[in-house]
Amino acid sequence: MTPDQRAGHGQRVDEAAARTLLAHLGAALVGAGQPVHEVEDDVAEVSTALGFPDLQIAAAPTGVTLSLFVGSPSTFVANPGSLRLDQASDVREIRHLLVRGRLDAATAQAKLLALRDQPPRHSTWLANIGWVICATGIALILQPMWSSVAIATIGGIAVVALVRLTQRFTRMAALLPVLAAFVVACLVFVAARQGWVEAPLRTLLAPLAVLLPGALLVTAMAELVAGHMVAGTSRLGYGLVQVLLFTLGIAAAAKLFPLDATQLGNVRIDQIGWYAAPLGLVLVTLAIGLLESPPPRLLPWIFVVLLAAFFAQVLGQHLGGAVGGALLGAMVATLGSHAVELVVPRLARLVVFLPSFWLLVPGSLGVLAATQVAVDPEAHADVLGVVAIVAALALGLLLGSAIAQAIGGLLRKQHARRPSRRSGS
Repeated sequence: MTPDQRAGHGQRVDEAAARTLLAHLGAALVGAGQPVHEVEDDVAEVSTALGFPDLQIAAAPTGVTLSLFVGSPSTFVANPGSLRLDQASDVREIRHLLVRGRLDAATAQAKLLALRDQPPRHSTWLANIGWVICATGIALILQPMWSSVAIATIGGIAVVALVRLTQRFTRMAALLPVLAAFVVACLVFVAARQGWVEAPLRTLLAPLAVLLPGALLVTAMAELVAGHMVAGTSRLGYGLVQVLLFTLGIAAAAKLFPLDATQLGNVRIDQIGWYAAPLGLVLVTLAIGLLESPPPRLLPWIFVVLLAAFFAQVLGQHLGGAVGGALLGAMVATLGSHAVELVVPRLARLVVFLPSFWLLVPGSLGVLAATQVAVDPEAHADVLGVVAIVAALALGLLLGSAIAQAIGGLLRKQHARRPSRRSGS
């Protein structure tokens, strides 16, 4: 049988069509924020299901290059850009159906191409409300003071305005981190000078949290640990540049509205009480629903994983400080998202998992430490501590994924044994 006559699950798949489909699938998975080593594994599984078990693939943040076997023609498809959670969920479902043989290659290809132009589930004004709600919710978690929550909400409105402005004038998009950080920092520093907020650095992080490259930094670390040096280095470099751009905006605001060094500490002040964090988690989940358009059936799962990751982080902080909190939080978030995928295989694990990085805030920690150094060079900002936290997050991600895959393998083996036992009886 010739390569173009190979078939998975009874399908006859043309070699060129299969190669194009797999390349588009891989690029979509990259756009969904999946680490490149996971992209390669997922695409290889689909390739085997289509009848091409000898796939040669190289995934990168910019796109995917692959050939069906050694010596065959190769195809490159560029990353379509960051996908929303609803688009990421659809990509996951397409991959699931292809592996199960319940979707033909031509239909899958058409779905992947149509995915790029898929409109958001909610209107622009609802998405704008989602931005503001997200800033409020994260403020309730990071700095639970009513004044800080109010200022963060106003800052969220300002960030929304800047985001929409840069969407209209695309040449300004590269300046968004600097502009957003500058405007929010000016607002927060003025409020701090008036005595309205304490520990202003944690307050200004809330409106900026969605823009910060937290997931990018941790994904980069995970790729480096997994041995994908090119992808990990490029993501890490880009993430660090983004952190520096945010820092530049905050430092410029600090020059206009200087504060005492004592006001720039990383101090959490809880004036609201125990219900601040749960309320913040509910608001963040609602904001995710409005901003990222995930299928409504996913919102309860997203909330459960957020809740588990948050309390795991708190427990880890009590046991092992910030590093312990990062490690345990990332591990639980990873295990929780894998558990959701085991229970409901058609649901996208990444859709449930990625919002947890808004809580684990590696990007926020990097901005905070860099700002402390930029504003006050004599400040004792724990830069190495931030690096350790990001590394702990990456390690927690890898450990959680390894444990989940081991458990999933055992469950699949047990499931495979049941029919044979029944037939033997």
